[in-house]
Amino acid sequence: MWRELQPIGRHPGSGGYRRFAWTGADRDCRDWFEEQARTRGLTYELDRNGNQWAWLGDPAAGDAVVTGSHLDSVPDGGAFDGPLGVVSSFAALDELRSRNAEFAKPLAIVNFGDEEGARFGLACVGSRLAAGELTVEAARQLRDGDGVSLPQAMEAAGHDPDAIGADPERLARIGAFVELHVEQGRALDLSGDRVGIASAIWPHGRWRFDFRGEANHAGTTRLVDRRDPMLSYAETVLAARREAALAGAVATFGKIAVEPNGVNAIPSLVRGWLDSRAADQATLDTVVSGIEKAAREYADEHGVQLDVVRESFTPVVEFEHALRDEIARILGREKEADLKVPVLGTGAGHDAGILSGSIPTAMLFVRNPTGVSHSPAEYAAEDDCVAGVTALADVLEGLACT
Repeated sequence: MWRELQPIGRHPGSGGYRRFAWTGADRDCRDWFEEQARTRGLTYELDRNGNQWAWLGDPAAGDAVVTGSHLDSVPDGGAFDGPLGVVSSFAALDELRSRNAEFAKPLAIVNFGDEEGARFGLACVGSRLAAGELTVEAARQLRDGDGVSLPQAMEAAGHDPDAIGADPERLARIGAFVELHVEQGRALDLSGDRVGIASAIWPHGRWRFDFRGEANHAGTTRLVDRRDPMLSYAETVLAARREAALAGAVATFGKIAVEPNGVNAIPSLVRGWLDSRAADQATLDTVVSGIEKAAREYADEHGVQLDVVRESFTPVVEFEHALRDEIARILGREKEADLKVPVLGTGAGHDAGILSGSIPTAMLFVRNPTGVSHSPAEYAAEDDCVAGVTALADVLEGLACT
């Protein structure tokens, strides 16, 4: 499975992946998922929001146990973020069949669409739509860098955009969702463990900072006469690093758009996107408000107008304790004993976090020896991946089998 997925959407120059929602690479990944489902005799479904499902047993029976993740990527992303969870889900089902496991509940494997938000700027679109956390009206307003709307992209890919929307009937069939994911950090590497259990996802969001100045000639405009938004933006990037360091949080300006974007032109607009995350809501609020305060001061100093728009936000997610404790029990962890499977928090968002408000969810992490993610250097050793499959199979057997 890994060899089949490896070339899809891989950029020859960077070595990273560009599997963006509703593109050719995304279609090829979807075709791969459908083939995996059908070769295993599973019932394949494409839901109203473009999420893919592979069912073992009757989907309508209810109390289903679901696992899976996503197949799309960030720009020049790594091979493991998302696909490891989907590949491991199919491998875990194969493992359970080799054990002659008898299923007492329906089991499903899912590929959620547009989890990374690389094309339209909003993460977890497929799960947000299903959970009703993204309205149809807001979804229709999403556009990529070329001005193509989400409905237009879906229609071009052969999916009916008029069908999108909340899917409470489908979610009501699910008793538990367990997502396996490569760890995006080094906690497991530092502890020496191959697999961990997620405790919570930090609150996080994305803010757009629009610095508007005055376009002018780079060679003839005196420095004192300039209203250069790039200066305000650059100072704000430094302020973000400073505020995050003071609070023990993280803040990143990782995307920028400049107009008119000429080497010999002072910009008229610099638009930067801030991603910030913290262990609790109060800390996150402090960081973002501190960054915005500094940005407004820099903008005033340079005669630049500033608009700040919060484009997305996800509050802290505490995974359901009962399901988390049951998974820990299945994997052999007793509260009174030494930790065999560590429980750890994460600053990364996931579909499991979005769905946690609607259904019981949990996550398993597989060790990442470098902690690098969202990069071609993202990596997990084969024996750790196998350990993840075994752990996921154990969990699914404990939750879905007699």
